[in-house]
Order: sequence, then structure tokens, then C-alpha cells
Amino acid sequence: MNKHQPVKLVIGFIFGEEGIFDKAKNILRKEFGKMDYESQTLAFTHTSYYEGEFGKNLKRRFISFQKLTRPQNLPKIKITTNTIEKKISRNGMRSINIDPGYLDMAKLILASTKDYKHRIYLDKGIYAEITLFYQNKSFTGWVWTYPDYKSADYIRVFNRIREIYAQQIKKSRKINANTS
Repeated sequence: MNKHQPVKLVIGFIFGEEGIFDKAKNILRKEFGKMDYESQTLAFTHTSYYEGEFGKNLKRRFISFQKLTRPQNLPKIKITTNTIEKKISRNGMRSINIDPGYLDMAKLILASTKDYKHRIYLDKGIYAEITLFYQNKSFTGWVWTYPDYKSADYIRVFNRIREIYAQQIKKSRKINANTS
């Protein structure tokens, strides 16, 4: 049986207060282990969609985790992040948006609870979207990719996480080759 190579867990956040981000990050660290990347704080200015929930002057951050995961874990991970959003909500309103996904050498996949023409149903009410693809030494967006994910700042983040992932894969291949 051919097993799929493990993938890199990546989580994006949209938030107004750094303290809320730190709280969510700490819960996720307990759930998924040691982080190996955290982006700088980026201004979230591409849409006002979340302002009703989180206020104005929103921020975006991305993290990735050292321990690799299996692609089929994505629905469970999304359900976990939704539970964390509810846990740290205020007055029944979310105070942070937590978007999990995974990255491999060819693409960035994001999880969603919303169906759309370019999303594939996975399990337990969770859909997957190929948000970016890797070509010509960089990630690139599709027609449906949200504008912020096509921005140079985000592309730099995902290219860097891909470099970390590539080193992990290279190292694991060496270890596997030496134990065969």
C-alpha cells in the first residue's frame, strides 16, 4: 500500500488583539506540539468581512508546526480549531479566526466549513481547497484564491514554510535510507 508523504500543518489567524492570538497559539501548541515558524504580524486589509466580529485594524499571522501530519487529518484539525475559536469567544462572538491547512512541496491546502465550486468535501462537514500551487520556484494563486493569499507578503511566508518542510523531508529520507 502506497502511503502519502506527511504534510506540514500551517495555521493562519485573523484577530484584533495580540493577547487573543497568544492565547489561541498556546492552546494549539498544546494540541499539535512545537512550532517551527511564526510569521510577522501582517495587516489584514483585503476585506472588511471580519470587522463586525473582531473590530477594525485586524491583523494576520501564520504559524507552522514541527511535527508533520497526514493529509487525512485535516477535517479533525479543522474541527479542533473551530472548537478553540468557540472556547475563546466573547459574548457568543468569535474573537479570532483560525484557519488550518497543510502545505506540501506542490501546494497549500486550506480547510473550510463552506462548500463552493472549487472545494472538495472531505469528511465531517469539512471541505478542502487548493489555495496555492508551487511553480517557477514560488507559490502562485488560482483564480479563486483570496486576494490576501496572492499578496507578496503571504507568498513569502508560504515559500519560507515550504523551505522548512523541504529540509524536514530531506532529513527524513536520509534517516529512512540509513535504516533500510
